[in-house]
Amino acid sequence: MTPVSSTTVQGNSGGGERNASGGATMASSPQQGQGQVQGSGGGGGVCPAEQFWSLLDKADRRFARVRDLPLFGRQEPAEYGKAFRIYTQLWRMQQEHRHRLLDAGLRRWQVGEIAARIAHLYYSQYQRTSDTALLSEAFVFYHAVLDRAYFLDDHLGASTKHLRFLARFLLVALILSRRAQTVPRLAGQIRSLLDESKKTLQEADYREWKHVVQEITRFLKADSPFMNKRPLRYSYAFDPPPEILPTIPPTVKKRGLLLSDAILCSYYHNEVKFTDLTLDTFRMLQCLEWEPCGSFAQNNGYSAHDESGQNHPNLLKDLRDAALPPNPLKTVLYRPSVPHFLKVLATKCVELPLNTMMLIYLSAAGEVGSSGLGPDTSERVVNSFSQFDISNTRAITSKEDKEPCLWLGCREGEGSNCIYPCDLIPFTRRPLFLVIDSNISYAFKSIHGAEKGETAAMLLSPSSRSCAVGFSGDSTRQSGSQFTMFLTAPLQAFCFLIGNNGLDIIDKDYNKAEELLSLSLNEWAMTLVASSSLDPAWVEVLGDPLLRRLLLRFIFCRATLSLFKASNDKAECLPSCVPPLPESVGGESMLSQCCVMRVASFLGAADQFSFAEVTTWPDIDEPTSSGGADKEL
Repeated sequence: MTPVSSTTVQGNSGGGERNASGGATMASSPQQGQGQVQGSGGGGGVCPAEQFWSLLDKADRRFARVRDLPLFGRQEPAEYGKAFRIYTQLWRMQQEHRHRLLDAGLRRWQVGEIAARIAHLYYSQYQRTSDTALLSEAFVFYHAVLDRAYFLDDHLGASTKHLRFLARFLLVALILSRRAQTVPRLAGQIRSLLDESKKTLQEADYREWKHVVQEITRFLKADSPFMNKRPLRYSYAFDPPPEILPTIPPTVKKRGLLLSDAILCSYYHNEVKFTDLTLDTFRMLQCLEWEPCGSFAQNNGYSAHDESGQNHPNLLKDLRDAALPPNPLKTVLYRPSVPHFLKVLATKCVELPLNTMMLIYLSAAGEVGSSGLGPDTSERVVNSFSQFDISNTRAITSKEDKEPCLWLGCREGEGSNCIYPCDLIPFTRRPLFLVIDSNISYAFKSIHGAEKGETAAMLLSPSSRSCAVGFSGDSTRQSGSQFTMFLTAPLQAFCFLIGNNGLDIIDKDYNKAEELLSLSLNEWAMTLVASSSLDPAWVEVLGDPLLRRLLLRFIFCRATLSLFKASNDKAECLPSCVPPLPESVGGESMLSQCCVMRVASFLGAADQFSFAEVTTWPDIDEPTSSGGADKEL
């Protein structure tokens, strides 16, 4: 199904509407749109109002079916195409017969709900395809509804519909990084509307929306302006084009794997989230996408135009720039049952295209097994499989053989909420890139050597979060995971680590620090591609720009924490990776010390790190503002 092309939300003059973007009307194609109009124009003696109400009832049923569809799988359900077509017909009918429909009882909030549902259909398609152009289409429709105040119409249940619309629009605006104007405007309107509706809402509904407002407040506090100094997405404005990245020598055997799919799953009790999107998955979601051409600069104060898209007639065309690689398909899971998680994982493995790999991101609290510290070999994993061998006559005691596990939900019903490292081993028949952010991340090392065909590349977080100044105690859950922040916003994570919240960092200094970090990342990349001892799993990772960036930021994270005095070189305070990386990029190598010293010295935090006392340091070249190789990788 080709999504409805809706680069405009256009009304007729009688309805008092205005053009919101300019361009084609809503239809899969111009010819199809003309056919729909002719079919909905009331020909054959059918009253347009009767046809409209019948179509509206049918659209409600279609929308309910689409809403219940799973958001994973490459096979696109036919229900999406049917829903888009019927809502296109409704929209065109209300445009062409607005006066007659108003006389027949059509209300403004009903027009707004049609547009809002079209926007939601686009957002649902984005969730399935990760195409940010569809997300922008949803933004245009939502913005038009907001500007025309459709939901200010007084009717029964108006407050609930209005709040639901604002919350859905806010989620889209957050993912699109519309932080300058739209996000504050929507957050303020939700708070004001809830205060005004306190007497009209039922007590249970009011408490529920009050909780939503609290979630929004916590989320926006954590996702501060400092965290949005630069896009989390791979941006051509900040990151080098893939074609100029340092490459593996032709003599090294490689398969050319690219990231195709990702599963993002995060759950902590009382963590920062909005709806089902936690702060950690929110950051990883954007980090695994390509920034639409120039949109970050346009929507974060670098342009005089507004965020609605109304002054950008070519905005959506730019978003579909063919030069941008496709985003990997991402499925976000919040508190899934383990059977559901494994179902999604199995589906993605079956559908994974050839010469591609899949990323699995797990951020959750873990429970240490009876063995205490995690295993470094596959022995205990193999033993766990032997428990299900019918020829094994050894008595099984669940307490003594309990493995470390991750809790994907409440600590009730261990079988349905707890995932073990051995659960992932059957899926290592396909290339996997694992990012485990947990206090028992070390337990996943046991997968190495027990794979069923492909060596899994793993980035594992520190098991202790008490070593960092800016990430100690409950503050970790208020600002997000330290490890995930290093992978998605490394400079901000470094500032938080040294106790700097970024409020006193001016843009000029921030940009200079970014240049220094970019230079360091580039030097690590050059060292890796030139290494003769690089494991084949990392060779494939370096071939994908998105995964390469994660790997280089991991090296920066490990080097920073290795040299940070508060860590005291404790193993539990350091991240690790499997297979191991060359020692030349190790946490305490001369190169790593030089790279960390650049950033720490510029930010005035060199005294918080333990650098080797040497008489001569390697030359530190000054970064250039225009050199592509000096941009962050």
